[in-house]
This record gives sequence, C-alpha cells and structure tokens, in this order.
Amino acid sequence: MRGSVVDVFFKNNLPPVYTLLRAGKESQIAIEVLTQLDAHHVRGIALTPTEGLARGAAVEDTGGPLKAPVGREILSRMFDVFGDTIDRRKPPSDVQWRSIHRAPPPLVRRSTTSEIFETGIKAIDVLVPLERGGKAGLFGGAGVGKTVLLTEMIHNVVKQHQGVSIFCGIGERCREGEELYRAMKEAGVLPNTVMVFGQMNEPPGARFRVGHTALTMAEYFRDDECRDVLLLIDNIFRFIQAGSEVSGLMGQMPSRLGYQPTLGTELSELEERISTTDAGAIMSIQAVYVPADDFTDPSAVHTFSHLSASIVLSRKRASEGLYPAIDPLQSNSKMATPGIIGERHYRLAQEIRQMLAQYSELKDIISMLGLEQLSPEDRNVVARARRLERFLTQPFFTTEQFTGIKGKSVSLSDALDGCERILRDEFKDYPEGDLYMIGTIDEAVAKKSSRDKS
Repeated sequence: MRGSVVDVFFKNNLPPVYTLLRAGKESQIAIEVLTQLDAHHVRGIALTPTEGLARGAAVEDTGGPLKAPVGREILSRMFDVFGDTIDRRKPPSDVQWRSIHRAPPPLVRRSTTSEIFETGIKAIDVLVPLERGGKAGLFGGAGVGKTVLLTEMIHNVVKQHQGVSIFCGIGERCREGEELYRAMKEAGVLPNTVMVFGQMNEPPGARFRVGHTALTMAEYFRDDECRDVLLLIDNIFRFIQAGSEVSGLMGQMPSRLGYQPTLGTELSELEERISTTDAGAIMSIQAVYVPADDFTDPSAVHTFSHLSASIVLSRKRASEGLYPAIDPLQSNSKMATPGIIGERHYRLAQEIRQMLAQYSELKDIISMLGLEQLSPEDRNVVARARRLERFLTQPFFTTEQFTGIKGKSVSLSDALDGCERILRDEFKDYPEGDLYMIGTIDEAVAKKSSRDKS
C-alpha cells in the first residue's frame, strides 16, 4: 500500500480492470482495479479512506464494476460516488444499478440539428449563444464568479426547462453543495433535480469517478425516458486534477506541467458521453477553473476542444464591478453564425464586439493622454462601448441577498433591442449609471423619467 494505491494478490481468477473490490471489517473500503500487474497481482486505487487496511488483509471481489442507481426514484435526492444517499433520508427502493463505465452513443444515433438555448442572461444570449444539447464551459480563475454564474443558470434554466437537471460537484466545497441544495428546495425545482457530490475532502479516486456516476444517471433519463437532461458540472478541472493525482500515485511518468500522460483520453471518455441522440438531449454547462489565469494550461486547452461555447470570465472586468464578468472578446460560440442565430442577431453581436475591441485599443491612449485628446469619432466609440458594457451587466436572483437588488431574467429579443438602441445613440444623453445593473432597456428610460419628474 502507498497512500490510496493498493496492490492485491489473487491466487486464481484475476479480476478485470474497473472491477470493484471490497476490504476492511465491514467491507467499508472500496478499491477500483486500474491495472493487472501480472498473473496474480492487480493494482487499484482506493475510493474511500484506507484507515484500518493492513498488509495481509482479505479482499473480496464484488464481481463487477462500480455501479450507480438509476430510475424515477433518484429525483430530488443527493448521492455520493457509490450511489449512497447523503441527504439523511431513506435510500430509494425502486432503482436499477448500472455500471458507470459505458461507451458513448454511436455516431449513427447522434442528432445533427442546431437549436439555440436561451438562459435569460443578456451577455450570454447576445454574444455567446448556447446550443440546446451542446456543451458550454465557464472558464475563469479563482473568485471571478464561475459558481455564481452556474447557480444563476440553474435558477433561470430549471424553471423554464421541462426536463431533468443533474448537478455534479467534483472536488468543490461542501458548503457550496449544502447551500445549493437549500436554494433549489426554496426555488421549488428540487423535484426534477438529482445531485451527486465528490467533495474536496474525499480521496482522489472518488473525485475521479463521481462525474461518471452523474453521467450514468443522465444517460438513463435520456435513453430510457427520452427526456432532455441538463447536466451541470462544477468543476471539470477538479476531475482532471483528481486524474493527475491518481496517475502520480500509480507511478506513471507525468507529461507537460505535471499532468497525467492520459489526460486527453480520460477527458474524452467523460465528455463524449455528453451528447444529443435521437432519444433525447444531454446539455451540459461546466465550470472550468483556470490555474493562475493561464489559458494555455493543458487542462484548459483540452477542455476547450470539447465545447460548443466557451464563456471566459475576466478578473479585470470583475474588479471594475461589471458582473457577470464575461470577457466578450475571448468568449466564443460555434452557434454564432447567421444561419443559426439569424442575420440581425449576428450583425449586432459582431458590431458590439467590434465596438468593445476598439474601446480596448483606445484605453492605452486614454490612460496616457486623457479622453479629451481623442477625435470626436473615437469619443463616440468610447461612449457607446461604455454604455454597452454597463447594459450587459445584470442583477442575479442568486445574489439578491448580498446586493439587495432584485434579480432579472431578460429575453433575447429585449436584450437585442437594448443593444441596438444603444448602438443607434438613443441613450447618449443618459448617464452611464442608468444602464448599470438593469434588466431591459426600458428600466433606464423609467429611471430618467422619474428623475425628470422629481
């Protein structure tokens, strides 16, 4: 034994890879076989703490891989990686148990239509439209608002979303899971939600497999019940990190920046199972922690390649108080083409990006020489860009208790109207503050008219 890595001797009938072994007094220690060393030895990773395990202890072969419970009964419940309930209620009775290791659906069964998925968040719907049945990533360093944005999406999407939502917490804080459970209960969306957690205090083996457990549950609702599933993962980087820890414990030589040599394969095995088939769709929104804000890190690069939309959160915008702190120039979506979102939406999104890009180029000149030294044309660009930046901020339902501002959900047509009117200079006489933290553009008009009356 070395840390979580356990070598087991079998006299005959060597168990295959991924078999679950049990050890300890009450079989409480779970070990997953990862390699067969020779004709009599296997090496596995412990999915639970290994206290009480000693050399020479008996190990039992369960005869199958790690399994997850599936069925209607799992709705509104909270599970760990083994499919055991952790919400202090009775375990569900009427469930089937399925292996968490499954192949992705074949290409023949995959859907090829593209449809837009509205979130009610202006900056996302206008600039980074999400695909129904696609995969979207929220990229950002520590403390820029990934989890807040994810919980806001849950709030907006689950209410309008008729399917099932599955939240998977990989290596994140236990407190966040408990708060999320309470928030969902209060919002009344828990009856259609399943939550699966492998928290940061658990061994790397458990964190590495919890994503597969959640996916197995999602696949049941997609394939057996033909329902649309919303899969929320917080945080996919912790899955890669757990894989790296397991790889190191197994004695594999690390590749670039200390990551496991099998990083691409492990991530693909998870991500390729998230897909839309002729039966139903699994749409996934994933938070991705970016180490040291370095987007060239292998974990971020490999994750980028699987996504249909990448929402990049910027520390600079967060420091300016522009929440959600989405960087419109770094974020992108494969949906943002005229054929899918329409000519008007595409043209407006390009115009907004161009305006914000020009403003970021002018920032150096403004900081050195001041705004007065710019040409009248450039001054107009700056004024429009600043108003657009403020209009694309939005008060969230999930942060009402901290900000005291009521949350707003804005439809795509209202968001596009607001951006178009700002680009047409309808609001050039309005103070910038009137456009900050509002929902639709009519709120700015209402602010000004109430000020004029007083």
